[in-house]
Amino acid sequence: MTTIEIVRKVRPHPAVVITLGALLVVALTFVLPPFRNYQLATVGAYLCVTAGLTVLTGLNGQLSLGHGALMATGAYTLALTQNKFLNLPLSFAVAVLTTTVAGAVIGLAAARLRGPYLAGLTLAVATVVPSVTSTFDETFNSDQGLSVALDPPPETVPMEQWQVWLCWSAALIVVLLLALLVRGRFGRDLRAVRDDETAAKLAGVDVARTQVLAFVVSAACAGIAGALFAVLAQSVSPGAFPLTLSLFLLMAIVIGGLGSLFGALWGAVLLVLLPALSQAVGESTGSQRLEGNLALVVFGVVLVVVMLAAPGGLASIPSRISRLIRRNR
Repeated sequence: MTTIEIVRKVRPHPAVVITLGALLVVALTFVLPPFRNYQLATVGAYLCVTAGLTVLTGLNGQLSLGHGALMATGAYTLALTQNKFLNLPLSFAVAVLTTTVAGAVIGLAAARLRGPYLAGLTLAVATVVPSVTSTFDETFNSDQGLSVALDPPPETVPMEQWQVWLCWSAALIVVLLLALLVRGRFGRDLRAVRDDETAAKLAGVDVARTQVLAFVVSAACAGIAGALFAVLAQSVSPGAFPLTLSLFLLMAIVIGGLGSLFGALWGAVLLVLLPALSQAVGESTGSQRLEGNLALVVFGVVLVVVMLAAPGGLASIPSRISRLIRRNR
């Protein structure tokens, strides 16, 4: 048995990986400048939603184009609750609970739909939620949005560093819980339903229940991400959750690697890096129209290139390299 095969067979427990990741993040916050810390915090917030979407789409096979709307639900709920009670843990709990209930309602309807019909339902959700803020403008302040009242962090901790700790604490907890969840029976049920619903039924798997639970779990993760974005921006508005956000989320998990939580991390990194790169290119050309549409073009080009070079996404590259080395040997 080669060294590579031994490494592949010895898989560390998710808690060990999460602990090492937490130590790395904390160390980075002391060496990165404030803006890079803010970007690192944004990656952590995105990781919550990409990990949940990976479970829904990559492991269960349900296509969702409405996770941007679920993030908006969590963000607005946190803003309304926080402005009234000034209690951040309570606001997070209410935001996650509200988004989970919304995900359960959508999941019950989605369990009866397949393929383009499911995508159409989630797309409708993504378009309806922003219009709600305009309809009830007295509550949501229409397009201007809501500010989020937050207590300042301790004087010894910079704001950006505190944001990183908050976002990555939530992200690592979410990833750990999802990793433990998909390693058990629920994960096997998800994959069975994704691969063949008829065979899953014959094996005793409740297909509808599994699909609804997958949507609920994914919606809760999206709610956490939306609440974190509200804290990061200290405001929330419909413009922060456009339809293109849902498209970017879906493309990110495909580029990172469907069905892999490590691929969800790659997707979260790309969601921060590629728009920043697009903005820099747009500013250098001096075209505002190009800057507004360049991010979608860049995501599309990266998606095509990655699918041609590594059909399994960026997360599959190490295994492809190891197979190539073994083949050469």
